[in-house]
Amino acid sequence: MNNLREKYGIPQNAVITIAGTVGVGKSTMTTALAEALDFRTSFENVDQNPYLDKFYEDFKKWSFHLQIYFLAERFKEQKRIFEYGGGFIQDRSIYEDTGIFARMHMEEGTMDPIDYETYTNLFDAMVMTPYFPHPNLLIYLEGPLDSIIDRIHERGREMEQETPITYWEEMHARYEKWIDSFTACPVLRLDINDYDLITNAHEVELIVEKIGGILSQTEPLRSS
Repeated sequence: MNNLREKYGIPQNAVITIAGTVGVGKSTMTTALAEALDFRTSFENVDQNPYLDKFYEDFKKWSFHLQIYFLAERFKEQKRIFEYGGGFIQDRSIYEDTGIFARMHMEEGTMDPIDYETYTNLFDAMVMTPYFPHPNLLIYLEGPLDSIIDRIHERGREMEQETPITYWEEMHARYEKWIDSFTACPVLRLDINDYDLITNAHEVELIVEKIGGILSQTEPLRSS
């Protein structure tokens, strides 16, 4: 399928980021698109995160630590991607951390307002500048809450199984609000019920075609 990149005019130095709430299939989409376009992948390293298990046990105590960790790791990864010169599919964006997770914890009382201000000031200094390399496209995966919760249960991660349903409901609503105001780069929205890349791998071509259509309407990509 490596000829799909040329068939639909996807530049070889493109950086495409996959976004969406827990359970929408970001990793599956990342892998499928990378194989179709012959791009490298950039995955979130969940297993080596020293705060994630602690966070799910006590949101208030560990939310700030977790967000600072994510910010540092995602910034380093973004820098690595652009040093390679593009040609990447990225699982999860740096923008979701401040626009959804940190804000949610501050408003829900599980992050101290002073910690939140410190975090957002650091995020703005690192990311919200003309010097930060933004992706060429963000693919937003969305779907009904019931479908997403079913996928979370099927995945079977213990820390997610023990998380109250209200947490996933809150996150789903915040993601929908966040994407409606997202402007850092062009966005392609995909409903997770409109495709099945696990059962029908060939459906990735329909997605690549949509990507090519959007990128062809944007400014030329920077050279590596």
